[in-house]
Amino acid sequence: MKFIRKKVGVQKIAGFVFSMKKIYLDNSATTSMDDEVKNEMNKYYSDIYGNPGSFHNEGLISKNAVSDARERIAKIIGSKSSEVIFTAGGTESINLAIKGRAFAIQGKKKHIVTSTIEHPAVLETCRYLEKKGFEVSYVSPDKNGLIDVNKIDEAIRDDTFLVSVIYANNEIGVIQDIEKISEICKSKNVTFHTDACQAAGYLDIDVNNLSVDMMSLNGSKIYGPKGVGLLYVKTGILIEPLIHGGGQEMNKRAGTENVPGIRGFAKALEIVITNREKEVERLSSLRDKLIQGIFDSISKVKLNGHATKRLPNNVNISFLDVEGEAILLYLDSKGVYASSGSACTSSTLDPSHVIVAMGIPYEYAHGSIRFSLGKDTTTEEVDYVLEILPGIVENLRNISPFNVDEKKLEGKNE
Repeated sequence: MKFIRKKVGVQKIAGFVFSMKKIYLDNSATTSMDDEVKNEMNKYYSDIYGNPGSFHNEGLISKNAVSDARERIAKIIGSKSSEVIFTAGGTESINLAIKGRAFAIQGKKKHIVTSTIEHPAVLETCRYLEKKGFEVSYVSPDKNGLIDVNKIDEAIRDDTFLVSVIYANNEIGVIQDIEKISEICKSKNVTFHTDACQAAGYLDIDVNNLSVDMMSLNGSKIYGPKGVGLLYVKTGILIEPLIHGGGQEMNKRAGTENVPGIRGFAKALEIVITNREKEVERLSSLRDKLIQGIFDSISKVKLNGHATKRLPNNVNISFLDVEGEAILLYLDSKGVYASSGSACTSSTLDPSHVIVAMGIPYEYAHGSIRFSLGKDTTTEEVDYVLEILPGIVENLRNISPFNVDEKKLEGKNE
């Protein structure tokens, strides 16, 4: 098979020889930066560098640049510009939404509802608040990763002030029914926040259509810069700032504005929204090709997450009788970069909390791999993965001490 890739070579590390063929399939962890975004940002590093808070012409130019970016983003998400708060990324946006709302409501209500398959930024923030006297109900998904909206409804109490449910899961790509959850929250006068960081490039993020009160977004998931994100906060929803200082961002988040990052974020969001329809169609086709190819060529595999209610770029597969980390190392040696779950929890060898929360047996959970496609992913790259992956799995199974009976395991998962 003819295979062409720009970056080719060989690298020797600790005695091992690695191919430098580069096939990046970890776009859910972070994306490359679009060239248009990079060009947009460069001038704000060198030519336009004034502090937006300074009372001179250079400062005013920077201030106007931030205001313009805010208005452009507000137009995309259907909000007022005053409802857009810039942060240092998705994690800060989530912390500001959950802690900010909790601290603003403290002493009046104390209950939060979320799910067991949230990003660690949500789960760890909720665990922190539990130590501070707040109470949290964690709703588990079904075996396909879908949250039953009726369970959200049942979990809401008289003292519930916030529900936070992820729009599209970062590990299994499953898309939740955000509109119905919003409906329930509205009917019970409960603030609703969604982590939409993974969804922004592929799904509707108009806050009016979603009817959300707060929404977190992140630049590094949409071919924008790292270290910049935003929190949409609907007018009338009170939150307490976490960072105090000069009163920037409508007194919600102090600190000198990251002008290059904000400009890059706005540009990246505009590009992905413009290209969204075509890219969803293209990536859905590649995703399905990869899934089908794996099932056709490798035995004892399982797709994690709903087959159709998932992001167009997400393929999360479990391979029985092998460790996911071992597959990743072999793929890496051949220049294919994937992951075994969230990049934020890559330092642990524990199985994914998302996979476990779905009730998937341990034997499957430890063999899970996430391939997340992106704008640079090609048919040839998918073909290459399908060419090398069966051999990798076979070699690992040949030396594995495990040989699980798949039929018995499936019965265990019912």
